[in-house]
Amino acid sequence: MTALILFGVFILLIFARVPIAISLGAASMVVLFIDNGLDSFEVLTDIMYTSVAKFTLLAIPFFILAGVIMDHIGISKRLIHFAEALVGHRKSGMALVTVIVAIFFAAISGSGPATVAAIGGILIPSMIKNGYRKETAGGLVASSGAIGIIIPPSVAFIIFALVAGDQMPITINRLFMAGIIPGILVGIALLLAAMYVRYRDTKKGIFNSEGREPARKYTIEEKFQAFVGALPGLLIPVIILGGIYGGIFTPTESAVVAVVYSIIVGFFINRKGYGKILYKISIEAAVQTAVVMLIVSTASVFAYIVTTEQIASTISDAVMALTDNKYIILLLINIILLIAGAFIDAISAYYIFVPILLPIMISLGVDPTVFGVFMTINLAIGLFTPPVGLNLYVAAGYAKTNIIEISKGVLPFIVASIIVLFLVTYIPQISTFLPDLLGVE
Repeated sequence: MTALILFGVFILLIFARVPIAISLGAASMVVLFIDNGLDSFEVLTDIMYTSVAKFTLLAIPFFILAGVIMDHIGISKRLIHFAEALVGHRKSGMALVTVIVAIFFAAISGSGPATVAAIGGILIPSMIKNGYRKETAGGLVASSGAIGIIIPPSVAFIIFALVAGDQMPITINRLFMAGIIPGILVGIALLLAAMYVRYRDTKKGIFNSEGREPARKYTIEEKFQAFVGALPGLLIPVIILGGIYGGIFTPTESAVVAVVYSIIVGFFINRKGYGKILYKISIEAAVQTAVVMLIVSTASVFAYIVTTEQIASTISDAVMALTDNKYIILLLINIILLIAGAFIDAISAYYIFVPILLPIMISLGVDPTVFGVFMTINLAIGLFTPPVGLNLYVAAGYAKTNIIEISKGVLPFIVASIIVLFLVTYIPQISTFLPDLLGVE
């Protein structure tokens, strides 16, 4: 009965278009009030406070701040220029530029929508000028931006490690390293899908080459200058990951280092009026952080009820009773996560589903690291899956199209990403190879 009330109220509010954080909190409050009466408000506030008062979560506002600084000081433009200098002249060069820049910026921001916002304003119009349809350009940028939660440093991995840690300790270091190869594979799959779309549209005669800007091949000197300009952005992942795996600082401390580095770089790039820029940056980063922390706090109450009311164990037992075939169970879990990801954000999904699904993974002998990676890929796909994919709405604005049209354009990229998802799910070595090779626990 408790499970029915909890999930029933939550789903009802979601379909009523109530914000996800409020939906989670309201559903939890209803159950707590039924169980504890007015005392439920004290339980609610205690859980919400303790859920965000954790040292590990300090990494989130700092990574957000570093990403916002890098965006405002023009690093995304420099990365785009560097990628164009390297491969922009090739056939399907703009698609390749989009994927490469998305991977670069993902390693700075750790956020899908932030990556789309940073690169979409430049790359979507550029792709349209080079013959791509609006929906294809928007779909590629929206799907490429989702790599932001797979490639380290990833805010999603930090949350997963925190939630999963209540049942089985798992380090952020290992998750970060495990996300590198899958993130690159998603990028390659998206590029292949973009090449297919270009070939298909060209064959149908709908690839718009009229007015297309001729591709220019950059000289060695120009490529070097573009590299120098992009170097501050390229060094961010090197500093973060190098510091973490070199034992110099923890993932949380690396976020602070990233902010300090970004501020210094910003000073040299934008000496005039830098104080005003920093004020604007601080406000933007604070708003983004507040949204994340509100979701974390209300989702924690939801997860608390799922665990203490034995809802998680009941659902886990029910799933295991259906079949003992590991591969079928993994398929069912992926389908559930793909559907859930299309309606709720990654952070909420972790708090709702990890307490339920992790015991199943453990009983099946699935490495929690592998589970963390393929669950994150599922939720990354959700970022550009209609009807609620946030990346789609951001990209549609830059493409000057509507959500229906861009949803059509994103379909090939959804299919390509799902193929990688199943490879990562059923071939665990894709995720564990690097961590095991480097001895990262």
